[in-house]
Amino acid sequence: MAEKIHLWIEEPVRRESTITAAVTLEGIGELTSYTSTPIVKPWGQLAGRLKIANAARVWYRFPEKYGHALTKGADPFVLATLFTAMRRHMDMHVHCEVSPSLLRNLEEFQSAWVSWRPEQYTKIEISADTEHEQEHAAQDRAVSAFSGGVDSAFTAFRHSKKRCGRSTRSLKAGIIVHGFDILLDRGHIFRMAAERSEKMLSSLGMEMVPVVTNIRDLRDPWWDSHGAALASCLTLFQGGFTEGLVPSSGPYKGFVLPWGTNPVTDWMLSSDSFRIVYDGASFFRTEKVREIAVWLEAVQNLRVCMVGQGKDKNCNLCDKCIMTILNFRVLGLPLPGCFEHDVSDLQIMRLAKPDATEFERIFALAKKMSINASWVKALKFLLFRNSIQQKISMASQKLKVRLRRPSITKKISGIAPKRVNETSSDAIQNGYLGKKLASQKTEGPVTEAVDNEKNIGYCPEACK
Repeated sequence: MAEKIHLWIEEPVRRESTITAAVTLEGIGELTSYTSTPIVKPWGQLAGRLKIANAARVWYRFPEKYGHALTKGADPFVLATLFTAMRRHMDMHVHCEVSPSLLRNLEEFQSAWVSWRPEQYTKIEISADTEHEQEHAAQDRAVSAFSGGVDSAFTAFRHSKKRCGRSTRSLKAGIIVHGFDILLDRGHIFRMAAERSEKMLSSLGMEMVPVVTNIRDLRDPWWDSHGAALASCLTLFQGGFTEGLVPSSGPYKGFVLPWGTNPVTDWMLSSDSFRIVYDGASFFRTEKVREIAVWLEAVQNLRVCMVGQGKDKNCNLCDKCIMTILNFRVLGLPLPGCFEHDVSDLQIMRLAKPDATEFERIFALAKKMSINASWVKALKFLLFRNSIQQKISMASQKLKVRLRRPSITKKISGIAPKRVNETSSDAIQNGYLGKKLASQKTEGPVTEAVDNEKNIGYCPEACK
């Protein structure tokens, strides 16, 4: 592994009440913007940019009033580019200060991901000009990732209302990121989504910190790298906070690995001065909905849809929207105000690729509560159809694998045409071929498609 990625941390740029923090990556080539249409690069990418050949740039932009919390080290930039280096099989050197405790934890983090996806990632070496632990923030304060969905709303509500027992954190802010699910060229959509999130957070006495980043320009597999990307955005503010909460995307029971955010490896994205905490994994989604149902601002402003065209509101058509509506419905709760209209039985039955695990939990709860409404029957049909499709898909995959086996190939190749001479008594006396040859009194060679065991069938290329 001779080649290395060199990380050069740039001086923060302040302009128009915002701060841009950036890193230049030497050795990976230019990046292309991860947008639906080409966009003009933001001003922060021009000021103070390092002139390095074969280099790319990852940046973060946020309101200037949070400048006091900006980290002085390179920890967030290491987290942002880790999957890029692992995927390209390139060691990394950081021309700045990095926490040695983070580097230690990332060795175990890499071991986990390389064991899960050995065909895609390689364990790399990370070095730095200086290894030094960052100073702890003056107060024990936590910041959480906040998308405006059920998981992040649950985390914000529980900790703000001190309903977590000994695990309660002093949660003061939520970070909403432009450049993750909402692409960079859709600023107006992000502003509307941020307004909804701000209404929710402000009702809990929490601040909303909007962050804009081009981290997805690195083109790492998002289903793997989004946890490290979230941790990167949280760690960016370790000068003002001591912990970053990542709301759980699934419960401990039935969690499927690998997945970008998970209870196994998220803590490995921590340093001694800033901990990453995977929060809320002991609760199922319906239990989370029951908890936040009393929070009026959440019921009115939840944003659970990740596939709709707008993404600032819910589409009422995708599996995530329908799932959330049914989460409320199975609990006997009215349709939340964040949805423009209810879902029909036909919409439930027509879902293309549902999250079977969560819908099965909803169906099981409905059955346990003796709910016999038509939507339960529609859900039962959906789950039955989905199980049949899965079985067909699995059978198809097994057949493809079987056909690729050498033994199968050998059997198929054994049916290849063979040449048989007219003087071959065995060929003449056996089966249909022998009768055909005897009746026609063929002279010269013939081509025969002979079954290895039964000598059935023939190919009369030489028969005239």
